[in-house]
Amino acid sequence: MFSTLCIAENRLQTIFDKSSSGITLKQFMLLTMVRQSEERLTFTQLGDLLGCSRQNIKKLAAVLEQKGFVTIIQNENDKRASFLLPTERLGEYFEQTAALHGQKLACLFQGYTDQEMEQLFTLLMKLYDGIDGLEAAEEAMTAAP
Repeated sequence: MFSTLCIAENRLQTIFDKSSSGITLKQFMLLTMVRQSEERLTFTQLGDLLGCSRQNIKKLAAVLEQKGFVTIIQNENDKRASFLLPTERLGEYFEQTAALHGQKLACLFQGYTDQEMEQLFTLLMKLYDGIDGLEAAEEAMTAAP
């Protein structure tokens, strides 16, 4: 089961990374979070949402800033914290690629009924609960003297 999940993630990443937009799946996921967030999120908060480290977000953000999709802003109250602000180019990118991404997602899930989609979502939420448990156990082991 675990291998199947890892292989599925790799295959999806390969498919989405091959798109002509020049944006990787991880970059796309970060851009989606920045675009849809109603508040400024720190690199740490974005990492928590995307399941990766603050350092990974920082690397992704630097590339996306060079491409003109986001601006990195340092928190005035806490110089250790930075935020990502969407640029006009990000809005244009999503307008141009929304149909393509919609087609890919429709193709990916075309074989599922509404009931199966609900079941899949429920099972994925259970998987997230298991991941949360693993993270908590790992933190407890790391914190133990």
